[in-house]
Amino acid sequence: MPTTIHPVWQKHPGLVWSNRQANDSVRIRAALSRPRFDQLLDVVEAFGLNRVQREWSMLDLENTAETQRARPIVERILRNIEEGFRRADSRN
Repeated sequence: MPTTIHPVWQKHPGLVWSNRQANDSVRIRAALSRPRFDQLLDVVEAFGLNRVQREWSMLDLENTAETQRARPIVERILRNIEEGFRRADSRN
């Protein structure tokens, strides 16, 4: 039985190219492991900032060389997205 893939992943097919049936958590963590602002913004818009931050917390706990490398970038991107949302909300 095929798994339904969230539409956001069609825009970012290379994240888990070797596993087309990967679930959302695997894909979110892949995006966090190779952080790019536009990609993470798309993921946050699709799944919410809280979900992405939870996935990051779990991934960060592993404390691999990959997460150590990504940590400052991911944390800066997520702070900037959070601040952008806060500013947008304050204008409404």
